[in-house]
Amino acid sequence: MAIETYINFNGNCREAVEFYAEVFGVDKQPVMTFGDNPPNPKFTLPEEAKDLVMHTYLDIKGGRLMFSDVLPGSSFIEGNNISLVVNSSDVEELKSFFAKLKEGGTIIMDMQETFWSKCYGMVNDKFGIGWQLSHYDPS
Repeated sequence: MAIETYINFNGNCREAVEFYAEVFGVDKQPVMTFGDNPPNPKFTLPEEAKDLVMHTYLDIKGGRLMFSDVLPGSSFIEGNNISLVVNSSDVEELKSFFAKLKEGGTIIMDMQETFWSKCYGMVNDKFGIGWQLSHYDPS
Protein backbone atom coordinates (compact mmCIF):
# COMPACT_ATOMS: atom_id res chain seq x y z
CA MET A 1 0.00 0.00 0.00
CA ALA A 2 1.23 3.48 -0.83
CA ILE A 3 -0.10 6.94 -0.16
CA GLU A 4 -0.09 8.97 -3.34
CA THR A 5 -0.99 12.54 -4.28
CA TYR A 6 -3.87 13.65 -6.52
CA ILE A 7 -3.92 17.16 -8.00
CA ASN A 8 -7.05 18.68 -9.55
CA PHE A 9 -7.04 21.36 -12.23
CA ASN A 10 -9.64 23.74 -13.59
CA GLY A 11 -9.67 22.63 -17.24
CA ASN A 12 -5.93 22.78 -17.90
CA CYS A 13 -4.90 19.34 -16.65
CA ARG A 14 -3.51 18.13 -20.01
CA GLU A 15 -1.28 21.17 -20.24
CA ALA A 16 -0.04 20.70 -16.67
CA VAL A 17 0.71 17.00 -17.17
CA GLU A 18 2.65 17.70 -20.37
CA PHE A 19 4.61 20.38 -18.51
CA TYR A 20 5.46 18.11 -15.55
CA ALA A 21 6.39 15.21 -17.86
CA GLU A 22 8.85 17.50 -19.63
CA VAL A 23 10.21 19.01 -16.40
CA PHE A 24 10.92 15.59 -14.87
CA GLY A 25 11.80 13.80 -18.12
CA VAL A 26 9.20 11.05 -17.68
CA ASP A 27 6.82 9.31 -20.08
CA LYS A 28 3.25 10.56 -20.37
CA GLN A 29 0.66 7.95 -19.44
CA PRO A 30 -2.78 7.14 -20.89
CA VAL A 31 -5.45 9.76 -20.25
CA MET A 32 -8.99 8.79 -19.21
CA THR A 33 -11.51 11.55 -19.98
CA PHE A 34 -14.88 12.15 -18.35
CA GLY A 35 -16.38 11.23 -21.72
CA ASP A 36 -14.84 7.75 -21.36
CA ASN A 37 -17.25 7.02 -18.47
CA PRO A 38 -20.08 4.62 -19.25
CA PRO A 39 -23.33 6.62 -19.70
CA ASN A 40 -25.29 7.16 -16.49
CA PRO A 41 -28.98 8.10 -16.83
CA LYS A 42 -28.86 9.66 -13.33
CA PHE A 43 -26.13 12.09 -14.38
CA THR A 44 -25.91 13.84 -17.73
CA LEU A 45 -22.36 14.87 -18.50
CA PRO A 46 -22.13 18.40 -19.89
CA GLU A 47 -20.75 18.44 -23.44
CA GLU A 48 -17.88 20.74 -22.42
CA ALA A 49 -16.72 18.16 -19.85
CA LYS A 50 -16.35 15.18 -22.17
CA ASP A 51 -12.76 15.95 -23.20
CA LEU A 52 -11.61 17.01 -19.73
CA VAL A 53 -9.17 14.70 -17.95
CA MET A 54 -10.80 12.39 -15.40
CA HIS A 55 -7.55 10.60 -14.59
CA THR A 56 -3.94 10.33 -15.62
CA TYR A 57 -0.66 10.03 -13.77
CA LEU A 58 3.09 10.40 -13.97
CA ASP A 59 5.66 8.20 -12.25
CA ILE A 60 8.29 10.59 -10.90
CA LYS A 61 11.33 9.53 -8.89
CA GLY A 62 9.71 6.38 -7.53
CA GLY A 63 6.37 8.00 -6.66
CA ARG A 64 3.11 8.36 -8.52
CA LEU A 65 1.52 11.78 -9.01
CA MET A 66 -2.08 11.65 -10.27
CA PHE A 67 -4.06 14.35 -12.05
CA SER A 68 -7.64 15.29 -12.95
CA ASP A 69 -9.73 18.23 -14.08
CA VAL A 70 -12.75 19.17 -11.98
CA LEU A 71 -16.13 19.00 -13.68
CA PRO A 72 -17.48 22.35 -14.90
CA GLY A 73 -19.41 23.99 -12.09
CA SER A 74 -17.54 22.05 -9.40
CA SER A 75 -15.78 23.89 -6.65
CA PHE A 76 -12.15 24.65 -7.47
CA ILE A 77 -9.88 26.58 -5.15
CA GLU A 78 -6.28 26.91 -6.27
CA GLY A 79 -4.08 25.68 -3.45
CA ASN A 80 -6.78 23.39 -2.02
CA ASN A 81 -6.87 21.16 -5.09
CA ILE A 82 -4.74 18.32 -3.74
CA SER A 83 -5.91 15.08 -2.09
CA LEU A 84 -4.12 12.05 -0.74
CA VAL A 85 -4.81 8.61 -2.20
CA VAL A 86 -4.60 5.31 -0.35
CA ASN A 87 -4.47 2.26 -2.62
CA SER A 88 -4.92 -1.16 -1.09
CA SER A 89 -5.83 -4.66 -2.22
CA ASP A 90 -7.71 -5.14 1.09
CA VAL A 91 -11.33 -3.91 0.82
CA GLU A 92 -11.98 -4.26 4.56
CA GLU A 93 -8.92 -2.16 5.34
CA LEU A 94 -10.14 0.57 2.99
CA LYS A 95 -13.60 0.53 4.58
CA SER A 96 -12.03 0.82 8.05
CA PHE A 97 -9.88 3.79 7.00
CA PHE A 98 -12.92 5.45 5.39
CA ALA A 99 -15.08 4.96 8.49
CA LYS A 100 -12.46 6.62 10.68
CA LEU A 101 -11.69 9.46 8.25
CA LYS A 102 -15.37 10.38 7.84
CA GLU A 103 -15.85 10.93 11.61
CA GLY A 104 -16.30 14.68 11.89
CA GLY A 105 -15.57 15.03 8.20
CA THR A 106 -17.57 15.25 4.98
CA ILE A 107 -18.25 12.36 2.63
CA ILE A 108 -17.71 13.42 -0.98
CA MET A 109 -18.38 9.98 -2.50
CA ASP A 110 -19.40 7.07 -0.25
CA MET A 111 -17.50 3.80 -0.58
CA GLN A 112 -18.83 1.98 -3.64
CA GLU A 113 -17.91 -0.07 -6.65
CA THR A 114 -17.05 1.96 -9.73
CA PHE A 115 -16.11 0.96 -13.25
CA TRP A 116 -12.43 1.42 -12.35
CA SER A 117 -12.37 0.07 -8.78
CA LYS A 118 -14.04 -2.69 -6.77
CA CYS A 119 -14.22 -0.26 -3.82
CA TYR A 120 -13.68 3.51 -3.98
CA GLY A 121 -14.61 6.50 -1.85
CA MET A 122 -13.73 10.15 -1.25
CA VAL A 123 -13.88 12.02 2.04
CA ASN A 124 -12.63 15.27 3.52
CA ASP A 125 -11.52 14.59 7.07
CA LYS A 126 -12.25 16.82 10.07
CA PHE A 127 -9.09 18.79 9.32
CA GLY A 128 -10.20 19.53 5.74
CA ILE A 129 -7.75 17.09 4.14
CA GLY A 130 -9.12 15.29 1.07
CA TRP A 131 -8.68 11.53 0.89
CA GLN A 132 -9.41 9.05 -1.88
CA LEU A 133 -9.47 5.37 -0.91
CA SER A 134 -9.22 2.92 -3.77
CA HIS A 135 -9.02 -0.85 -4.17
CA TYR A 136 -6.56 -2.26 -6.62
CA ASP A 137 -5.95 -5.82 -7.72
CA PRO A 138 -2.20 -6.52 -7.67
CA SER A 139 -2.56 -9.56 -9.96
